[in-house]
Amino acid sequence: MSPDRNETEGTNVDPVRTRIMRAVRRADTQAEMAVRRALFAAGYRYRVNVRRLPGTPDVVLPGRRLAIFVHGCFWHRHVGCRFATVPRTRAQFWQDKFARNVARDAAKRCQLEAEGWRVVEIWECDVKDGSFEGPILELVGSVAPVDRRRP
Repeated sequence: MSPDRNETEGTNVDPVRTRIMRAVRRADTQAEMAVRRALFAAGYRYRVNVRRLPGTPDVVLPGRRLAIFVHGCFWHRHVGCRFATVPRTRAQFWQDKFARNVARDAAKRCQLEAEGWRVVEIWECDVKDGSFEGPILELVGSVAPVDRRRP
């Protein structure tokens, strides 16, 4: 099979599109780094990409049982956002994929909440326009630390 052929779909894939999609990062995105910098500057300490938790939250403040997801508007379908577009090619494939992403996000959020975690979603567009810092720092400050002492 030729290198420009997608083996699972059996369709030709544009090499430019392949390069673009390979450049999409899973972790340490610009938005995620901005959130982490803001939390650190405010004196909060956290863990990053904690795999033992459902959904592998981007930022976790274990002492406050707070899980933060920094969602990309495109992949996680931020409703009403200009970045949440649908590609013109293979539209049905993308709509199905996005629906699965949204369903998975909701399920992981429910799992975390059932385990006693507070869950916060920060959207990429809010980070880009800088409107996330005040609300997120206020929220984190309002969540009381968990008492870890044993009785």
